[in-house]
Parts: sequence; structure tokens; C-alpha cells
Amino acid sequence: MTEESVLPLAAVLVSAVAMVLIIASYRYPNVREGWSVLAAVAKFGIVASMLPGVMDGTVYEWSLSQSLGVEFLAGIDFVLRADPLGMLFAMLASFLWIFTSFYAAGYMRGLDEHAQTRFFASFAASLSTAIGIAFAGNLVTIFIFYELLSLVTYPLVAHNEDDEARIAGRKYLTYTFFGGGVFLLAGTVLVYWLTSLTTEGATIAFETGGITALAEAAQLEPVFAQAAFYLLIAGFGVKAAVMPLHSWLADAMVAPTPVSGLLHAVAVVKSGAFGVARVILEVFGPGLIHDLPLSVPAIGEVGLNVPVAILAAFTLTAASIIAMRKDHLKRRLAFSTTAQLSYIVLGLSILHPYAILGALFHIPAHAFGKLTLFFCAGAVHVETHTDYVSEMAGIGKRMPLTMSAFAIGAAGMAGMPLIAGFVSKFYMLIGSGSVGGGYWIFASALILSGILNIAYLWPVVYTAFFESEERHDAKPLFEFPPGGKRESYFGNEDLAADGGEPSESRRSSSELCSDGGERPHDEGQPQPADEEGEKEAKGAGTPEATDEESGYAVDQYPSDTDVPLPKGSHDDHADDHHDHGDHHHGGPPAGGWERHSPFSESTWLMIVPISVIAVGAVTLGVIPDYAVFLDLATYIVEGVFGLELSEIREMSWAEILEVMDE
Repeated sequence: MTEESVLPLAAVLVSAVAMVLIIASYRYPNVREGWSVLAAVAKFGIVASMLPGVMDGTVYEWSLSQSLGVEFLAGIDFVLRADPLGMLFAMLASFLWIFTSFYAAGYMRGLDEHAQTRFFASFAASLSTAIGIAFAGNLVTIFIFYELLSLVTYPLVAHNEDDEARIAGRKYLTYTFFGGGVFLLAGTVLVYWLTSLTTEGATIAFETGGITALAEAAQLEPVFAQAAFYLLIAGFGVKAAVMPLHSWLADAMVAPTPVSGLLHAVAVVKSGAFGVARVILEVFGPGLIHDLPLSVPAIGEVGLNVPVAILAAFTLTAASIIAMRKDHLKRRLAFSTTAQLSYIVLGLSILHPYAILGALFHIPAHAFGKLTLFFCAGAVHVETHTDYVSEMAGIGKRMPLTMSAFAIGAAGMAGMPLIAGFVSKFYMLIGSGSVGGGYWIFASALILSGILNIAYLWPVVYTAFFESEERHDAKPLFEFPPGGKRESYFGNEDLAADGGEPSESRRSSSELCSDGGERPHDEGQPQPADEEGEKEAKGAGTPEATDEESGYAVDQYPSDTDVPLPKGSHDDHADDHHDHGDHHHGGPPAGGWERHSPFSESTWLMIVPISVIAVGAVTLGVIPDYAVFLDLATYIVEGVFGLELSEIREMSWAEILEVMDE
């Protein structure tokens, strides 16, 4: 049942309105960030209010033509509709934005970042377009928001405004806006043309199980239907970072960590995976994809899904191997994201109901786990200016809660039981195994990638809790002899007074390549600035303030304006300030890490979001049946196949194929 409602439009517009209010409040940082939190809560409230109706079969829809009597394009309407698949993405993005708003405030203030008004305004605009993607009712509407998302996130990627950030931003736009947009638009035009050949007429509106007219058109023009499918997959695959369209993601890690967390582990990259789900489930449909054969020389006919599954399996394996070679923590997490996104694409392309269920549940499972990891990486950077795994030996005693949360997120990414990632990967394994035949290779890829996940994430946890500053194994292991290379940050007879940096003769392994040369900076990431560089990075209008003078410099002066802040606003956050006396250029200070309690390692603005998201990852793994995301994923699968999950359990793959053919 479809019900006309303004709620989908309101969910999109609430953060757009907040963007205007954030800009208008540039003189008042506390008010500015208050608008972000208020908009996040309001957005989640609006989205959640539609959940009961959607679970009961109601689709909330708002269209430009019905509401305003305006025709958007000839024969094409601008439609926003809250259906089960859209609700899965919208609930996730809106819920996580609430905690990211608090975390972003703590992060940006902790580093005294410049241009904070622009940052929070762009953040709000990004969430507005992400919800637009979730609630888009047809291919043209999703294309508009898909392109807007690339544009409004560019200022976030290029936030640092240095050469590296600008290069990363241009690369990001080239891939996602120009590259992905061209593929997506071409595929949309083909679908519109193909459906115009049928008796039902041209349409590009999403339909559960696939567009009926497109299935009829595919029989008339199979080659063009195949081309449309791969163009749409390529267009969404760019943001999903499927190889070879993935390299923008690692370079985009130059952005502040809140951006890397929510937008590049949740909203931006998930919009690509979500788009692939729309194409497979609601544009072509599993039945048409399986029955529209692709002729491969020397192999024969295969379903359209097989090349996509092969590419996804290769991506999740290759990206995991690359992640093992990355010493820079955020770049290691970036390649982990590339691998984890391909889990979703692989599960969807296997076409079995259980594999699709696992893929859909992996969208929130990965989001909670990876957001935890990025939040932890950001907290470590703010508190210790440490970005390299090889400099983190013993850091668990300095940041016990943060690194414990990191261990939870890492376990989820590896698919360990009792964490959300286990549930989603288990369903995908069942699905790939149920299909049988050559699909065993996809199950093998899932298992192999899980092992590789442990190999590149466990060393971070191990070096933090089980190694000391004086004696540790260099990481990543792939860059050193088998078993690691024994090094220390400093020797007892050669302590440095500048924060633990060793002398030339005792330089740490994090600064040396395996061939003995000096390690170049990890590409795509800025290095911790020296004192002068940090002063320059603060931007115009931000006078330097020492810890003795103030807690957060942004509370004294707006970081992106040169107007004085109203008297008294600093006091609001005075209690959040922590002594950052151990801030230096990365790695432990002279004498080793100072031991902190879980509640004194950082500000509550960062500790609380880290804790909540980590608990969420455990909750999704321990009681998935009580989590709304699994219910939504189950509801989506049952709608696409027209079968109850209990019926699917009793059916063979051949019987499921018969149902899809019907």
C-alpha cells in the first residue's frame, strides 16, 4: 500500500535546513554544533516514525507532480519513497549521525581545526543527500542525489586545503562525480529506452523484484539490457570501491577522521553498495539477472551476476592483502573498507536469498564495526598524534577504552562470533554453499578474507596491549623478515628529549624501509605537522592558544572567522579539556606512555560515541533477531522472492530458481 506523505521529504530537508542555520551561527561554535546534534536527532526521529508503517507494508511516498503539480522531466517524476530497502539505509545513516555529531565536535576542537563552520555545514549537506539516495523512488532521483553527494563531500575530503588534500579531492570528484555519474546516467538512459519498447511504456521506477517492463524488454534487446546492467553496476560500483575503481577511497583518508568514519565508512561508500542492491533487487531482479545469459568465450553462458561476483571476490581478497602492508592506520582501515564493501556486492550477486540477507545485514554490521575503528583511530590521533601502527606499542595503557573498542570492531570485521560481522558473513556462507557448483570459490574467498582480516587487524590490538615501547615487533609484518623485525622506539642509553624520537643510529622501524632506507611518507596521508606547521594549518583568524591559556581554542575564537567570540562561551567546555602534555610527533613520549584510566584518556565527546557504537556492534551480533536491521533485511528478501524465510529454509536452489522464473 502506497501512502502520500511529506515525511520522506522532511527527512531529506531537515539537515539541509540545519546547514543554513550552522552557517548563520558561525560566530557561536556551541550553537553551531548544537544545530548539528538537533538536526541529527530530528532526522532520526522522522525516519524512525515511518518504520512501523513500512514493516506493516506501507510505502510512504512524496512526488513533485502530485504535491505541486509540476512535471520534473518528460514522463519522469521526482519521487521520494520510504520502502523497506530505503529504510535500511536511512535508519542506519540517521542513527549514526547522532553520535558522529558529538564525536566530530570533540575531534575538531581537540585539534583546533580550521574552517569548522564549513566542515559542519558540509557534513549536514552530506547527510541530506545520503537520505535522498535512500528514499529515491526511481533511477533519475537517485542519480541526482548520488551526484550531489559527491559535490557536497568534496569540501570535507579537501578540508586540509594543502596540495595533498586538493589532489585527493580532485581524484575523488573524478572517480565518483564524473566517472560514476557517467556510468549511472548511461545505464539509466538505456533502461528508460528499453522499457519504452514494451506495451507498458517507459519507466525507471523501482519495483520489488525488478521492473516488470524491463524483463519484457530484455527479451527483445538482450545485449542492450546486459549493457544497462553493467553500466549501472559500474556507476554504483565506483562509490562501493570495487576494483579497479577503488583507489579514490584510500586517498580520501586525508580527510578528518569523522569524515572517514561516517561518510567514507557509512554514507558515501554505503550509497554505492546500496545502489547495487537497488539494481539487483528492484531494477533487474534476481530472476532476470540469472536468466539473462552472458556468452563468455571458452566458458559458455553464465548469468549476469557471475562476473560481478568474481570481481567482488577478487576485490575483497586483494584489498585485504594490501591492507596487511599498510603501516598508516587509517590507510589500513581504508583498504579494509574496500574489502568489506565487496562482501556486500558479492552477497548480492550470488542471488541466493540467504546470501542477499547476509549482504543486506552486512551494511549495518560493517557500519557499526568500521565506524568504531575509525573513531578509535581518530581519538588516538587527537590525544597522541600517533597515526602509524608501528608506533603504537603499549598504547593500550594510555588509551585502554579506545583500544578495547578497537578490538571489538576488529573482531567484527574478521567475522568473530558474538559481533555483528559474524551474523552477516554466516548468512553469506550459507547462501554461497547452498547454490553449489562453482560457487564454492566464493565461499572460499569469504573464508580467506576473514583470515586476512585477522592478519591485518589483530597486530594493532596485539601491539597496543601485549608489547612494550622498549621492545616490539615492527608492523606491518609484510615489510620485514618473517616473524617481524625486533626494534624499539628508544634505547635506555639514547633517550630523546623531543618526545621519544630516537637518534639517527637508533631510528625506529616505523621510519625505515625493509631495505634500510628512510621510509617515505605513506601516500595519501599527511604526516604529523611540526610546531610551525601546526600554527600555519590553523588558518586565518585563529590565534595560537596554549594549553595553559585555554582548553579549546575554538571556544575563544571561531576557527574560520576573525571575529571575536562572545564573552563566556569558553566556560561551556572548560570541563572537557584534558591535559595534552603528551602530544608530540607520534609514538610514545620519552619514558613511555603515561597510564590513564578509561575515563581520563580523552573527552566525553569522543569516549561516549566510541563506547555506544562499539556496544551497538556487539548488540547486533548477540541479539540480531531483536535488531531492527535484521528484521528489515528479512522483510526485503521475503518481498523480493515472494517467500517466507521459513519456506526458503526448506527449498533447494533449483526450487528457488523456479520461483524466480515465475
